[in-house]
Amino acid sequence: MNNATDSPVYVRTAGPEDAEVLAWFNRAMALETEGRELDGDLVRSGVEAVFAGGDKGFYVVAELSDRIVGGLLVTYEWSDWRNALFWWIQSVYVRPDSRRIGVYRAMHGYVASKAAERGGVCGVRLYVDKDNHLAQQVYAGLGMRQARYEMFEVEFEERSGNQQA
Repeated sequence: MNNATDSPVYVRTAGPEDAEVLAWFNRAMALETEGRELDGDLVRSGVEAVFAGGDKGFYVVAELSDRIVGGLLVTYEWSDWRNALFWWIQSVYVRPDSRRIGVYRAMHGYVASKAAERGGVCGVRLYVDKDNHLAQQVYAGLGMRQARYEMFEVEFEERSGNQQA
């Protein structure tokens, strides 16, 4: 599905056959944004777990000239206040040679249209590094606004082969 008729970017829901490239994207993104080298087998297992069970979320990929150039993960958060789901966009990655040409915009539009089609989705959220001003501008340009919430976390040590991202 092309969200913009003038866009050469083709966006689709990913399938298990895309697990390898999505795992590579996750590793590349962690290295680029946090200087973190992730375990390839662990990341691949994490990506495959999304495809194995529909309750975790779904991946979206963007193709340009039959090459996957971007991907993201959508996960779900139940809002009891709204009796509906928020869709969280995570693990966003666009290959460096395909940035600034509308790849993320196309994926974002795809996710928004899927949310509207499905119903029961009250909004789309994501988190962004507070120093990543370029990404913040992109998200604002797509109609997103900064939420009033700060994020806090506790990261547990690796247990039974599971790592916290």
